[in-house]
Amino acid sequence: MKFSPVSFALLATLPLVGLAEPADDAIEHWLSEEFQPSSLSRDQQRAELNWFAQAAAPYRGMTIRVVSERIDTHAYEANVLARAFTDITGIQVIHEVTGEDDLVKKIQAQMDTGLNIYDAYINDTDFIGTHYRRGKTLALTDYMSGAGADVTLPSLDLDDFIGLAFGTAPDGKLYQLPSQQFANLYWYRHDWFSRPDLQQQFEDRYGYALGVPQNWAAYEDIADFFSHQVREIDGQRVWGHMDYGRTDPSLGWRISDAWLSLAGAGDPGLPNGLPVDDWGIRVEGCHPVGASVVRGGAMDSPAAIYAVETYIEWLQRFAPPAAYDMTFTTSGEWVAQGQVAQQVFWYTAFLPALTGPNSRVQNDQGEPLWRVAPSPRGAYWVPGMKSGYQDAGGWTLLRNTPPDRLAAAWLYAQFTVSKTVSLRKLLLGLTPIRASDIHSKTFGDRALALGGLVEFYRSNARNIWTPTGTNVPDYAALSGIWWQQVGRAVRGEVSVADAMSNMASLVDAELAQLAHKSDRRCAPRLNSPEPRATWLARPGAPKPAMDTDVAPQTLSYEEAIKQW
Repeated sequence: MKFSPVSFALLATLPLVGLAEPADDAIEHWLSEEFQPSSLSRDQQRAELNWFAQAAAPYRGMTIRVVSERIDTHAYEANVLARAFTDITGIQVIHEVTGEDDLVKKIQAQMDTGLNIYDAYINDTDFIGTHYRRGKTLALTDYMSGAGADVTLPSLDLDDFIGLAFGTAPDGKLYQLPSQQFANLYWYRHDWFSRPDLQQQFEDRYGYALGVPQNWAAYEDIADFFSHQVREIDGQRVWGHMDYGRTDPSLGWRISDAWLSLAGAGDPGLPNGLPVDDWGIRVEGCHPVGASVVRGGAMDSPAAIYAVETYIEWLQRFAPPAAYDMTFTTSGEWVAQGQVAQQVFWYTAFLPALTGPNSRVQNDQGEPLWRVAPSPRGAYWVPGMKSGYQDAGGWTLLRNTPPDRLAAAWLYAQFTVSKTVSLRKLLLGLTPIRASDIHSKTFGDRALALGGLVEFYRSNARNIWTPTGTNVPDYAALSGIWWQQVGRAVRGEVSVADAMSNMASLVDAELAQLAHKSDRRCAPRLNSPEPRATWLARPGAPKPAMDTDVAPQTLSYEEAIKQW
């Protein structure tokens, strides 16, 4: 579905039947006070907002409930955009923000019980395999051309969304409309790396230049250098690595969202590796056939064990001791305190903390002392594989939502991603969703202040940093296995090899359960087990053990981002 610029001319000519004067006043207020800048002209913005006011007329006075995870972008939607939408349309919005694990439980509860708990969710597109298979989620493609045609914004312009593929299922239909995106990128203190004295000390000790690490061997040397050799800068203890290790659902995301794929555990192929993906699950056609090596998966393969062993070793040797008890949320703003030299992959959703008034990683002119660049890769990684993880939270509507509530929620969802508001939302939350915003002069003017984020999103790299794909048949059921088993290894209760073996067996068991639920499309079909040696001798993943002691390599920042 593509809308041309003519759509705005059509919007402007629509008769504003029943449009109340207060709504018109509200439109002018929000246009002047909040919704600037925009990729649209003021007249085009006014036309969009007039359309929302008119389309919402049958639902005025209704109260809808939506929920999203707790990041800055969604806080802006909940605190500002929800109020603007209510002022303009008369539809009251309760927009709740909560932890990601709680959000998962909420959407799972509505799917399982059939109760209309919320009218819409901003749910990670990691769930796309679940939404497609379970049949509980509304295919937006069908809704926009069918029952929801009258409440679908003519100027929505789907082709302008950069992450549309992430919410599209194997049937080619869109199930999740992106509301925010952020990537896991390498982060480092460019000012420290640029100091001649530290450059000389590093080269004297390790024999090569201090720069952006291209592999894990170089990252480890740099982590050792700052944590154990430099130790202190400007009177403050510094660390060469940052991560988190608390046994918590977010520990599972930390590993499943990046570590195995960057180690090289799966196969080449985008977006997630074929036939073995970034989780280590083998897929034949659209059917998951196993996670364990004995069934052709790679979740307990030598490469996966190497990935998690490296994660734990770096946490123990190079990260601040407090990192052990941190989670995704509590560790997110740690780098802004100015004590960390680098992070192997850092969530760009936390960029606002680095540019805020309390940040210690910018100079007196507000310029960043840091940069983001491509993450270093492990010894098993080969060209053609996924290069990193990108989170995409998408508006998700469930089929059991009553039609009037569904229509009102869809109006609000589109409002939060419309061109009228999306550029302003980008500048505040730094989670881009539209090409028109990314290539705007306003966003480009912030390139220096954003330390590489603009360059990343203006490049093809935004397409090869990808979320979990359609191969995962039930994200809620399977994601919990990650943090529980990895947590045992972090605490030293079991070896990494045993933890990964247990995890692969538990995932296989869950796949077997899902295989018996005949209502699911592309249901799992488990392979019969074969000896590990048989699978490891075959080409591709799972890969046999290899020598991971490779030569370290670094590049300058300018050379590193050319890879994007």
